[in-house]
Amino acid sequence: MKARGFYILIVFGVLWFAQWAWAQGEGMIFENPHARYVKSYKDTSTCLACHEKEAKDVFQSIHYQWKADAPNIVNSRGRKLGKINTINDFCTNPSISWIAILKNSRGEIIGQGCSKCHAGLGLKPTENMTREQLENIDCLVCHSYNYRREVYKTEDGTLRRRPKAWNKPEVLLNIAQSVRRPATEMCLRCHVGSGGGLNYKRGDLETYHLRADRDFDVHIGSGMTCTQCHKFKNHRVLGSGTQLAGQDRPGENVRCENCHKGRLHSDETLNQHMNTVYCTTCHIPTFAKHEATDMHRDWSKREYLKEHDKYEPKIKFKKNVRPVYTWWNGKGILTTTEPVKEVKGRVKLYEPQGSIDDPNSRIYAFKLHTAKLPVDKDTRQLIPIKVGIVFKKGDNDAAVKAGAKAFYGKEKVRYGWVITERYMGIFHEVVPAKNALKCIDCHMEGDRLDWEALGYKGDPIRYGGRK
Repeated sequence: MKARGFYILIVFGVLWFAQWAWAQGEGMIFENPHARYVKSYKDTSTCLACHEKEAKDVFQSIHYQWKADAPNIVNSRGRKLGKINTINDFCTNPSISWIAILKNSRGEIIGQGCSKCHAGLGLKPTENMTREQLENIDCLVCHSYNYRREVYKTEDGTLRRRPKAWNKPEVLLNIAQSVRRPATEMCLRCHVGSGGGLNYKRGDLETYHLRADRDFDVHIGSGMTCTQCHKFKNHRVLGSGTQLAGQDRPGENVRCENCHKGRLHSDETLNQHMNTVYCTTCHIPTFAKHEATDMHRDWSKREYLKEHDKYEPKIKFKKNVRPVYTWWNGKGILTTTEPVKEVKGRVKLYEPQGSIDDPNSRIYAFKLHTAKLPVDKDTRQLIPIKVGIVFKKGDNDAAVKAGAKAFYGKEKVRYGWVITERYMGIFHEVVPAKNALKCIDCHMEGDRLDWEALGYKGDPIRYGGRK
């Protein structure tokens, strides 16, 4: 009888949640956390009435500025670096493709600009904190589960973002009253879709995380949320990986050892490996397990996607990808806007620092992403691309020239193409011990690691480990 009563409560709870979720879209109002405080919702100014300090914290954060102090970038020279002022190998630079209502020949929206994943309402962030900038912060994009937004044209012709429910006061009020701490879905809505499509960029963050089991991702599958590792303090997040350059909280890092302390394995040999091999090297045998990820993007070519009536650069996708492995001490060299140099025919966009002789280095797992990007023949600077021109017209040449004008102010440019490489740390889709790599995967006849490339004489079982 007790068991039956328990299951009735569970079913009732599920039905109530389903009714609550349905109500968000239908405008029906139920009691929720902010109901006693928020009686009408206008825009961010409603939130600022009580949370101005929090808004000021957000303004200074990497989620809003898209750049931050970068002490782990050895060539940063004290500059604040991030996606907004560097050049990447996916959409190249967000500042010149910030916001748009890009339509195909059928009138369907095929692009809204890179600020689709910015924690703002359409204005570019400035270093100077103003009231306009504070009111540009979009609190709901991170704090409301059922919130969605769109681009619209204002009366003065500029583009901004707003809630899709902007003309439905009851729905919008219910959304504003239902704010909560960020859950996994709120994080994934941007971090899964960055780079132009689902799992394109990172490779280890997939939509499947929303229903993950322990074999897919032992952390999310055990009920953990993103913010349990990526902790926030004053809206500054812990962690940065290898590709974001700047850090909200320099000197603090997300590490497995933050939770997993001491001698973790019953086999002492495995415990000794932890001095040389980082945890994810063994516990992420492959990534992109459900959705293929972008492994090479060639901006010198384009292909037409008939289903979406749009163009894209030529992209090579791969699923169930085996990582590449190299030494990393937590620091790296990042290509910014300085002249680039080719080494063995390639430009390193992000190169991990470390070696077998560096006691602070361990062997990490990476996604090695390659691309073909335009380079100014005169200055040897990489040129970001006005991607909307490619998406809509498939005119790569015009997109490169427009990018050079928008980013560098150059009316004319002579350009060529270079192959780039970027090492991107793989830290998600950790599997339980039963599915982790075994000794034989790397040693003896195992082919996971190129021992000589890592600085060893050969397999350490035969030749000995690092000293």
